[in-house]
Amino acid sequence: MKIKKVFFVSLIVAGIGFSIPYVDYAVDSTYQKIKVFIEAFEIVKDNYVDADKANDTDLIYSGIAGMVGNLDPYSQFLTPKAYDMLMSETEGEFGGVGIQFEMKDGFPIVITPIPNTPAFKAKIYPGDRIIKIEGKTTENMLRDEIMDSLRGKPGTKVKITIAREPEKKGDDWNTFDVELTRAIIKVESVKYKMMDDNIGLIRVIDFNAHVADDFSKALKELSSKDMKKLVIDLRYNPGGLLVASIDMAKMFLDNNKMIVYTKGRTSKDYNEYRADAKAPYPSIPVAIVVNKYSASASEIFSGALKDNKRATIVGENTYGKASVQTVIPLSDKSAVRLTIAKYYTPSGTIIQRDPETGKGGITPDVEVSISKDEELNIYNSMQEIYYPDDKSKKEDKKIEDKVLNKAIEILKNVN
Repeated sequence: MKIKKVFFVSLIVAGIGFSIPYVDYAVDSTYQKIKVFIEAFEIVKDNYVDADKANDTDLIYSGIAGMVGNLDPYSQFLTPKAYDMLMSETEGEFGGVGIQFEMKDGFPIVITPIPNTPAFKAKIYPGDRIIKIEGKTTENMLRDEIMDSLRGKPGTKVKITIAREPEKKGDDWNTFDVELTRAIIKVESVKYKMMDDNIGLIRVIDFNAHVADDFSKALKELSSKDMKKLVIDLRYNPGGLLVASIDMAKMFLDNNKMIVYTKGRTSKDYNEYRADAKAPYPSIPVAIVVNKYSASASEIFSGALKDNKRATIVGENTYGKASVQTVIPLSDKSAVRLTIAKYYTPSGTIIQRDPETGKGGITPDVEVSISKDEELNIYNSMQEIYYPDDKSKKEDKKIEDKVLNKAIEILKNVN
């Protein structure tokens, strides 16, 4: 067996570069482990049966992905293509089928199908598990590989296999195939309407780069129609940009109130984010509707308004995803998305869910529990609420949205 040797490691000490022979190198065990990695890399590269699977780039990328992916559910390695996808996604427009997902138990779990997209129209629901793409299992597949498989040229098709959780625990999961036609996906950040009793309703779909401006425009439009109270619907909102949640919170919080703060490994990772001295809507009564798929930026926003007693939170305990991540580009245009701190609400509640205890997320002021069947019916009926001109999703019967109705009831009792 041919194993190539690595004889020198370069170090930088006090700004001076020098090399030390490996045979004389007997210090920190970290570098000994790096030597082991290099040895394993050379063995696989020189001896693995399928040479096309043992090229330098794939092996190194897999090694980095494994290292970063084992840290927590949200840190990840991004290939150059995945990094480019991430940048396009935060801008709010990209090509694909319209599924936003997180990894759970080794599989991609749908957090939300983006409204008015192929996935949404095909009745793919939050909580669905994508177990195959074009017949290939997604178990332990890299996140960027899943994204790459789902995206493609508009008009082309992709077949995915869905496993849907049963209504009753103990029953078998329902497994079925769905063929989707890819399209240009434009993420609308908000939809809004006026309801009875001068109550405005704004659904925030995604905390992308445009949401604060779109949300502000919606507030002005509803105010012009004599809105007196407001429901903000954050159900199925996977989150997005921190700055978007802060900018939205500043519309309701004033007097430099705390919005959120972070604590990390070192003191430099402690940061406070506060409101301005004045806010455009400091006193309008607000109810925020959340569920178990409300995550990230939506939890930061709702937690800030809850702790400052600026809104009543209605629904289910939220997802529990609020870790501070930074995307660090690498020299070959790949990148590492790394968790460097965690978010805390103004009262000191950590948002990030603890995988061992299950604790985390934002606990609603008023809990409203619904069955799985009710959840799917309510989600399906949202098309009629937010896209009244689209006849394709209208239901024959009126679906009672108990959570939204409870929020409206609470606001009606506020003077």
